Amino acid sequence: MRKYSKSFRSLWAGEVVSEFGGAAGAIVNGLLLYELTGSREWMGILWLVYFLPSLVLQGVSSPFLNHVVKEKMLKNIQLIRAGAYLLPLIGFIIGTDTGTIIGLVILQCTLGLLQPIFASLSFSLLPEICKEEELADANGLLDATLRLMSFLAPGVTALLLIVLPMHWLHGLSALLFFISFLALSRLPQTGKQKVAAWTKKFWWSEMKEGYRSFFSYPELLRLTLLSSTVQFAVGATLVLSIPFIRGVLEGEAWEYGVFKGAFPIGYVFGMLLLTKLPKSPQTMYIGLIGGGLSFMLLFFVHSVPFAWLCELMGGILFPLFNAQSAAIFQREAPRDRLAQLSAVRLLFLRATMPLGILFASLPFLSLNIRLVYVGIGAVIVLPGIYYLMISVQEKRNLIADRQKV
Repeated sequence: MRKYSKSFRSLWAGEVVSEFGGAAGAIVNGLLLYELTGSREWMGILWLVYFLPSLVLQGVSSPFLNHVVKEKMLKNIQLIRAGAYLLPLIGFIIGTDTGTIIGLVILQCTLGLLQPIFASLSFSLLPEICKEEELADANGLLDATLRLMSFLAPGVTALLLIVLPMHWLHGLSALLFFISFLALSRLPQTGKQKVAAWTKKFWWSEMKEGYRSFFSYPELLRLTLLSSTVQFAVGATLVLSIPFIRGVLEGEAWEYGVFKGAFPIGYVFGMLLLTKLPKSPQTMYIGLIGGGLSFMLLFFVHSVPFAWLCELMGGILFPLFNAQSAAIFQREAPRDRLAQLSAVRLLFLRATMPLGILFASLPFLSLNIRLVYVGIGAVIVLPGIYYLMISVQEKRNLIADRQKV
């Protein structure tokens, strides 16, 4: 950690605290709403309120991201989210269930609208606060730590619920987001806000230019589509994991908990492995192929411990692709449009997850769970093998050209 700049350490601290507070808050939001309503329909509404507005906003807001001061916007977002987490607590203090439910809905909508903007800006800020040769390791460290927080948060939240009333955990999440605001306040301002005449015509031309620019970089598009296949698989596993462990393998609830925790734990080891390996296209695509194989191997698994090993394997290998592909995107995208292109990239990644959920949920496909795992693994592995072969051939051609010289 010491080899990174103070700016990166501030961003890392702000994001880690934010991730923990958000993961803990998401658990409490669902539990509290179900306690108040006892309705699955309300649970669905809560997630739709989070997910749908964020996709719409992300699709049309990308032009604005080129004309903001990233550090200032990141701080403001954390401050707004801290305030939003107080709304359900205020409803509880007032003493009305309706007020609490309204606070939850407003909170969820606010989180959904702000999260993609925060993610796009923080992603585009990394090249400005890290050296080029540090980008892959920095992405790996940040990604692995965030996944570790998402793994730790449920257990810590469960312990806190034993000693604290559920409503007060919203206050804890608000405090954590405020701490994140303080950490991000240490970021020095690296850019100046660009003043633009925000007319409808200007916004439309900027948005078209952003998408045109994105599709004009074949390598960025290819890496984004490959990352999207991973998100497609992640969406499918949200549907498949519980019935696979509890139904097909007849595992216990605690065994499912270990299965879910194996991936983020493996991701931490994968991040450490990445620091020891050469950063090359071959390493990147091997990580992608190996991660996809971890899904396909579940077809052959007939005991829960082997399922744990497959999930651990995926966690170890996927960082080799994720961190390096993110670093390439950050290096190759034009710096003056990086925030906008990051938003387009994130839109692709977030849009494919519900497609994976839909694929795994469709009853008319008549595929058992094992075959679905083979399908989502193949979606990752086949293009990974293709591009690995291309990268090997390009390396051979480069060596041959050097020998001729």
